[in-house]
Amino acid sequence: NSRSIWQQAGSSSFPCRSRRSSVPDTRDISHTPCPACGHIGMERFHSQTGVPSNSCLLLSTREAAEEFETGDIDLGFCGSCGFITNIAFDPALAEYSSRYEETQAFSARFVDFASALARRWVESYDLAGRTVLEVGCGKGEFLVMMAEAGIGAGTGIDPGVHPERIESAAANRLTWIADFYSDDYSHIEADAIVCRHTLEHISDVGAFVQTMRRIIGSRLDTVVLFELPDTLRVLDEVAFWDVYYEHCSYFSAGSLARLFERFGFAVMDLHMDYDDQYLILEARPIAEGTDPTPWPIDDMAILRDAIDTFAEGYDETIRFWRAKLSSVTDDGGTVVIWGAGSKGVSFLAELGDHVHSAVDINPHKHGMYMAGTGHRIEAPETLPALRPDLVIVMNPIYMDEIRTHLDSLGIAPEVVAL
Repeated sequence: NSRSIWQQAGSSSFPCRSRRSSVPDTRDISHTPCPACGHIGMERFHSQTGVPSNSCLLLSTREAAEEFETGDIDLGFCGSCGFITNIAFDPALAEYSSRYEETQAFSARFVDFASALARRWVESYDLAGRTVLEVGCGKGEFLVMMAEAGIGAGTGIDPGVHPERIESAAANRLTWIADFYSDDYSHIEADAIVCRHTLEHISDVGAFVQTMRRIIGSRLDTVVLFELPDTLRVLDEVAFWDVYYEHCSYFSAGSLARLFERFGFAVMDLHMDYDDQYLILEARPIAEGTDPTPWPIDDMAILRDAIDTFAEGYDETIRFWRAKLSSVTDDGGTVVIWGAGSKGVSFLAELGDHVHSAVDINPHKHGMYMAGTGHRIEAPETLPALRPDLVIVMNPIYMDEIRTHLDSLGIAPEVVAL
């Protein structure tokens, strides 16, 4: 099955369907194997029920959004390798298709970051004139950036790719495949394999990395370049809005390095970027039977402390934000969130009864509705008529960009970031 590796791989009228279980989950997970290392015995630390099973699908009616299918979150921690996974994840509920709208390419701040990363990877790994395979290429913007930075040819694989949106002369050197990465594409040889914000959507991460290593085979000069969210930040900040159904796998720097080393890669660089929100991993395959030099990081004790911080602070964080929003809405004020993506869906699932609507700069989302709660997604240009009293920014890295946009609209609401 060519789909299996990735797949496994402001009104009280808005429902808030997600909740943290008031009664601890009693399902026995002591015999559950870790998907990253195979160790038996995951340790549960957080559960939620009734969360939207997708947060980036375009839903054209409020009814469809409110009735959207839900799943459960049951986070387990591996005491051997540090990997965190949603034990309750059901791949059949996660739809990745042409309806999936995850791109951040309408933000100048994000585009500047991504284009600089593309140029650095092309320069650092001598990829000018060479070939790149991007697994989980999304709408294809990053592969285009690599082509503009000098790669000779590239192939992007993603079930939600929209080649018709791409406007670049460099795109004629690129090939697009609307599918999931699997052994079906083992014939595609590349000097570099890029995978950005995809690994966290794959439940059987061990099988995925093992498949990638098997497909690379004896081509030991191939470089693999990964980008994904850092989970330590999510735990330390009790960022409940960064826990959602599609993200079934959660990594720290240590657990990410250990995964790749376990399946035949040597880590060459592993660092934080994008205001310390993202992990960047750069690695190469090693010969079979060779032991890699372990990346010098042991964060198991730090992870355990961070898990305790998240578990103990979750309810308090919800209460803080509920009080903040209530202080506005109880006096008849209006609250909107800026950012109609996954963070927004998770935030609204807990606090949507205090929020009027969601705002997003992506024109493909305008007039659509948020999964689970049915909040309408509006263009920023609608805000002068709405005159919101409070704007909650879903990602603080965009604060300056959003303040500038609000200034251009001639409105000055209170603006706070998660």
